[in-house]
Amino acid sequence: MDRLICRLLLGGVTLTLAACAALAGGHIQDPVLGTDMVPTPTPTTFLWFPPSVIPSPAAVPTRVATPERKPGIGDVVLTDGFSSPAAWNTAIADQAGVVVGGNRITIAVVPGIAPVASFRQGEIFGDFYAEITARPSLCRGADDYGLLFRAPNNVAYYRFAVACNGTAGAERISLGTPHVLQVPLASGDVPAGVPGEVRMGVWAVGSEFRFFLNGRYQFTASDRSYPAGAIGVFAHAAGGTAVTVAFSDLVVHSVSYSPPALSPTP
Repeated sequence: MDRLICRLLLGGVTLTLAACAALAGGHIQDPVLGTDMVPTPTPTTFLWFPPSVIPSPAAVPTRVATPERKPGIGDVVLTDGFSSPAAWNTAIADQAGVVVGGNRITIAVVPGIAPVASFRQGEIFGDFYAEITARPSLCRGADDYGLLFRAPNNVAYYRFAVACNGTAGAERISLGTPHVLQVPLASGDVPAGVPGEVRMGVWAVGSEFRFFLNGRYQFTASDRSYPAGAIGVFAHAAGGTAVTVAFSDLVVHSVSYSPPALSPTP
């Protein structure tokens, strides 16, 4: 009986020593059997194919093409270097003067009178793209000048005007009375002072007009009143001082363009 109790106590000590040896990674002897007791190692699990992180696809921005602002421009149908005054209305008076010479047409006007205009004779344009260079030498504040087009007569026409305060706008003139098509907008292309220079352009197709300064788009307007007419230039002294502006290098292109049809409303 005493021998059995001793064997049980020794067995408990052996198990404790075996556990310690297993933790220490060593060997111990069985005190009863006298043989080495080798702890069984804990198996290690290897992750042969670790999960990979799949990145979310990056968002690619959609590029929108810049719309063509002057579609359908064709051949040059008119060039005018202002070498002869025969094609233009010219006059000299106390309050205003229109003179052609030195490859330009010059308008000088004093304050207190209506805008002074000159039209090119013998050419009528409906759909077209026209450009002309304007050079103000006396101009300030709300004084304005610019390009006239589709004039059936000298009191009815469209007017593309730039002012010396840095704005540009468009009007329809009927019996000498202006009707606003585009209120004046500030533009960095308008000469900030004098002397200055700006290349003015008008694209006209049907009832749609697009306006350009130095080749850069400014705004669009529309009107159906005058389908065709002459081209001209004007200057106006809106303040208390005189205005002088010279125009040169008139070029007119044909335009062949059909606006895209609108999708029907469901």
